[in-house]
Amino acid sequence: MSPRLRRAVFLLACVCLLPAFAHVASTMPAFGAHPLPYGDLINAVGVRERHVTNMVSAINFDYRGFDTLGEEFMMLCAVTGTTILLRGTRGETQDRPQRVPGREIRPRADATVLICRLLAGFTVLFGLYVLLHAMTTPGGGFQGGVIIASGLLLAFLGEGYRGWRHVAHSELFDAAEGGGAALYALCGFASMLMGLPFLQNMLPLGKSGDLFSGGLMLVENAGVGLAVAGGFGILLLEFLEETREPEPVQEDE
Repeated sequence: MSPRLRRAVFLLACVCLLPAFAHVASTMPAFGAHPLPYGDLINAVGVRERHVTNMVSAINFDYRGFDTLGEEFMMLCAVTGTTILLRGTRGETQDRPQRVPGREIRPRADATVLICRLLAGFTVLFGLYVLLHAMTTPGGGFQGGVIIASGLLLAFLGEGYRGWRHVAHSELFDAAEGGGAALYALCGFASMLMGLPFLQNMLPLGKSGDLFSGGLMLVENAGVGLAVAGGFGILLLEFLEETREPEPVQEDE
């Protein structure tokens, strides 16, 4: 198919879909409106039934916990696929100072180094804060894990490749990503071993508004935080390693 014909087919498809797009856009609810009753229902019963004040966490780790398990393993598969593609051709050597031509990392300004060094540790601590307060305030394992991974990126920008690579090991990130996903799944299997439905809470729920309320949701949230932080750490490491020359190929004698 020629480029001109492809463009013609594309434009024809756009014209055909335009009425449907216009109909959907015109019938959408107003911004901020939620015509479905589920949000009001969760707000009405969530605190009483699950002893948590963050209803998003109650949905993610309890009412809709099985769906979250699927999302967790979707991320695991995506990170694994990326790792296989990038790591398979270059190995895992941790000391490759030579950069691939055309993939230069530009020199950092002194202000950038100072700011990143000051903020890296603070960002990781803030990510842990968001992760730990998942049952009481907006946040949780997903958000906290991403913030922690952002702190890892700031550490690279502040310390440079060599300093960052001495503490950022692929084995650690791999264990966090796979272990976090496994921990979430094991929470469901633990419920089944006790004769309960998959992911049914079997731990004390604690007191509403307390940091350690929510029972089993606390463990699930920790697993998600580990998996997300480890997954983004793996991706960060792999993309940075792509700027380095691959290991020399050894010819068989």
